[in-house]
Amino acid sequence: MAVQTGLGEPRGPWFVSPELDPDGRGGWSDVPGSGGPAGRRSWHGRLLSAAAVVALSTVSGAAAGTWAADRDAPGPSAASAAPVPAELVTAAGKTVPGVVSVMVGGRSGAGASGSGFAIDNEQHIVTNDHILARGGSGPVTVETSDGRRLAAEVVGRAPDSDLAVLKVPASAGLPPLPLARANATRVGEPVLAVGSPLGLSGTVTAGIVSALNRQVRIGNGRHTAVQTDASINPGNSGGPLVNARGEVVGVNTAIATIDGNGSIGIGFAIPIDQVQQTADTIIGKGG
Repeated sequence: MAVQTGLGEPRGPWFVSPELDPDGRGGWSDVPGSGGPAGRRSWHGRLLSAAAVVALSTVSGAAAGTWAADRDAPGPSAASAAPVPAELVTAAGKTVPGVVSVMVGGRSGAGASGSGFAIDNEQHIVTNDHILARGGSGPVTVETSDGRRLAAEVVGRAPDSDLAVLKVPASAGLPPLPLARANATRVGEPVLAVGSPLGLSGTVTAGIVSALNRQVRIGNGRHTAVQTDASINPGNSGGPLVNARGEVVGVNTAIATIDGNGSIGIGFAIPIDQVQQTADTIIGKGG
């Protein structure tokens, strides 16, 4: 029988960047047989191969499904996919440009990756503190949705809330994401989790708000959280959970697991009212 190890005390879905070795200790020369840049190409080769397998499986499945539907359907238009709700498509389009990948540390030491998003026109970015903690106080870099890499300044950290604020140059031009009103989130409403799971930037997953005021361990203490079944995986930490209007309702920060394995459809986000209060305090102190 599976032992539930994460429920009520979720683990932050941090992620070690593919540019680091599995221990987060940088330098491709540390990876046996990597041979420097060739090792990096091997990493990317494996990722591309995996993507190709997924793509091939998807195409094959779609083709088989279409063939079966066409054979059994009374007319040529009977086999059609269910339409995606237009409001979620619009929300995703508005959100992705304001979300960044966050990379901490690098080749000379420990490192970790996660996500973050712009909250104002001054180019402040909210993310999770546990990403910075796992990165070993290394240099912080963000990557925008259009592929630009920018050095980021750490404005301040709040380990008790597992939140941190970064800042990038004004030239970044990140569009700030609108924040939902406090206490406006409702159980059952559709939401999107946006971020960089497994280093795949600009990834959007959909679900609903499963519960509110869920007591979980976040940072150094217990807090209330928004529970969602939108898929949250390593690398999603610090990214936004947005509603169908594209408003941020929380910061994705942790997942519950069974036997310590991956997402099981129970994720947690820090509520937006707490996020805004903490971010305002950090920005007020740090500039």
